[in-house]
Amino acid sequence: MSKKIKPYQGAAGGWGALASTTRFVLGSKKPAANLRNLLRANQVKGFDCPGCAWGDEQGKHFSFCENGAKAISWEATASKVTPAFFRQHPVSRLRQQSDYFLEYQGRIEQPMYLNRETDHYEPISWDEAFALIGRHLSRLAHPDQLELYTSGRASNEAAYLYQLFGRLFGTNNFPDCSNLCHEASGVALSRAIGVGKGTVTLQDFEQSDAIFVFGQNPGTNHPRMLHSLRNASRQGTAIVSFNNLKERGLERFADPQSPAEMLTSKDSSISSLYLCPRLGGDMAAVRGIAKLILEWDAAALERGEQGLLDRDFITRHTQGLDDYMADVAATSWQQIENQSGLSRTDIHKAAEIYAGARRAICTWAMGITQHKHSVATIREIVNLQLLRGQIGKPGAGLCPVRGHSNVQGNRTVGINEQPDTAFLDRLEHHFGTPMPRQPGHNAVAAIQAMLDGHSKVFIALGGNIAAAAPDTHVTAEALANCDLTVQISTKLNRSHLMTGKEALILPCLGRTETDIRASGPQFITVEDSFSMVHASQGVGKPNSPHQRSETAIIAGIAQAVLGRQTVDWIALADDYNRIRDHMAATLPGFEQFNERLQQPGGFYLGNSAAEYIWQTTTGKANFAGGPLPAHLLPAEADGETASILQTLRSHDQYNTTIYGMDDRYRGVYGQRMVLFMHPDEIRRRALHEGDEVEMISLWHDGVTRSVSGFRVVAYDIPAGNVAAYYPETNPLVPLHSTGDDSHTPTSKSIAVLIRKQENQRII
Repeated sequence: MSKKIKPYQGAAGGWGALASTTRFVLGSKKPAANLRNLLRANQVKGFDCPGCAWGDEQGKHFSFCENGAKAISWEATASKVTPAFFRQHPVSRLRQQSDYFLEYQGRIEQPMYLNRETDHYEPISWDEAFALIGRHLSRLAHPDQLELYTSGRASNEAAYLYQLFGRLFGTNNFPDCSNLCHEASGVALSRAIGVGKGTVTLQDFEQSDAIFVFGQNPGTNHPRMLHSLRNASRQGTAIVSFNNLKERGLERFADPQSPAEMLTSKDSSISSLYLCPRLGGDMAAVRGIAKLILEWDAAALERGEQGLLDRDFITRHTQGLDDYMADVAATSWQQIENQSGLSRTDIHKAAEIYAGARRAICTWAMGITQHKHSVATIREIVNLQLLRGQIGKPGAGLCPVRGHSNVQGNRTVGINEQPDTAFLDRLEHHFGTPMPRQPGHNAVAAIQAMLDGHSKVFIALGGNIAAAAPDTHVTAEALANCDLTVQISTKLNRSHLMTGKEALILPCLGRTETDIRASGPQFITVEDSFSMVHASQGVGKPNSPHQRSETAIIAGIAQAVLGRQTVDWIALADDYNRIRDHMAATLPGFEQFNERLQQPGGFYLGNSAAEYIWQTTTGKANFAGGPLPAHLLPAEADGETASILQTLRSHDQYNTTIYGMDDRYRGVYGQRMVLFMHPDEIRRRALHEGDEVEMISLWHDGVTRSVSGFRVVAYDIPAGNVAAYYPETNPLVPLHSTGDDSHTPTSKSIAVLIRKQENQRII
């Protein structure tokens, strides 16, 4: 595989996406089956794509994207990781392999137990595996010594059963992937509008006059969003993008499913205005827009004209405007320009578009949520929308984009380390058993608890925490400190190799596969980023007869640990309608759950804020003031110039899954160890493109965190900011460098020193 840097000239999508999709379908070794799978992806009586959580457009015969095709083909592969594979590969040797190598081996065929004496995984029966978990949990001194981690791709049914098992066992320790990525959105929105979800539906994108996109790269991370942006742009909607990297998907898009765009040079311009703030500078940019809106409103009133603010909405539905206005007035343009990295002219252009829009959507993702001041930034976005009443009307609202399919649904059905009292009360009443009331551990707290020896057993419902979590070496040490680690997984990953004293791998079915239980074929449900709940039913033959559904695995664990006195776990696993009946009785919005799923496309859970029902402590939507952050660097260097690093995905990657070694839209091929830098920054540091560098992160705990072997690549990124792929850069993220109030690792804002390596490799 040749390594090269070659700028990509095409639009996002187009022939490049079609060629990539074809390559991955053929590479699955089941091309015919996977072509059929793609036609059933995101369809009624089909399965929900295991990739992103973007909403489904009803009535489309083809509803998949390039990266969705990768996810489907990657899951529905003919390749298997068999006991023979584990006999040939000691765990210590597998640790030396790349993440790409590990997951490329295929689906895990049957349950495996790590034999420490031989350094190999060996087959174990399901009953023996469940009994081993039962023995470990029975020996715990306290239920809170158990950590129950969850990946966003778990179904609503599996996640509900998982939280029920944990709470009946006696713990609220539910660290999950949302803690690592999206927590700031839930915290900020709950405080501001009373619900931690977005207020828009997919149809709102068709009715909006302006869409403001903050800190996201839909071309790679949720490509189906590009269809919505492209359609909006074509009908005259202004799209304003704030992203510190120039990403092709926010510039131009050619729909691979449009013959006109594939057979001609026509593509769609996405962004009307594309601004590149400094990392962490989005809050300052939004405050600049708000400052101009307030100034223009005051000037209009002085002239006897109608102002820009929606005063009726503000009076009836909000509180805190006066304090917020005072804070905006006290924020100087010098502060705004210095921190955002944008000129007043740039911000003026964005504000003009916002002021001219009767209906505006603000949407954001992890480029906003993984900073120290992420909650404050999202509150500032909400402030802007409240000024003009841009919530609760068609074409307007707030849209946090949760990346992984059903990460939002997991939280809805109870995967929450800080559950609200009303939810616990409903569980207690329905199941007739007391529920634990002590707040549990989020992901960072769980790692610390394992590190300290307080938590003894770690069970992961999906995911790859060893690669996803910050401070890689610390996370590995925390897992090694456990008496038992259990991974419920489809494919081999890093977390199977960073284990406790005992370790199990329990292979589960994927979204694409049929799930047959005692009562017959089963379907699951998921919730997308727009609060739509719909059914998902696999269509392909399972990769191995030994694999079980996530729901059946959880039921088997629960039965071994708790017995069937309170809940008949196996009966629930044999008929998912029974699980949904319990969900209907205990989850608001899920009443008559099974009946409502008969609607094609599912049903809308609703959003209280969109209906002007403000479930906040004040009973209204809350403006939030305060100064801009004092500084953006989380730590200071001693006399040496530091840069701010953000970790990001390549185009051949989804979360920690590495599909390939290319990043087509950024022009990187055959490699991942690259560091994106502005050309001026490269020269200022007396470096050259292709130089090999080391990065050392700055934190105040005296621990040296460094990675090396990264090649410098010139890129359109603000000077002083750099970017590189994770999980390779996760060792640089200190465990306790977290967002204020969100406790999310600051993976988009890491202070690093960059030094040229003395011994340069020749490639």
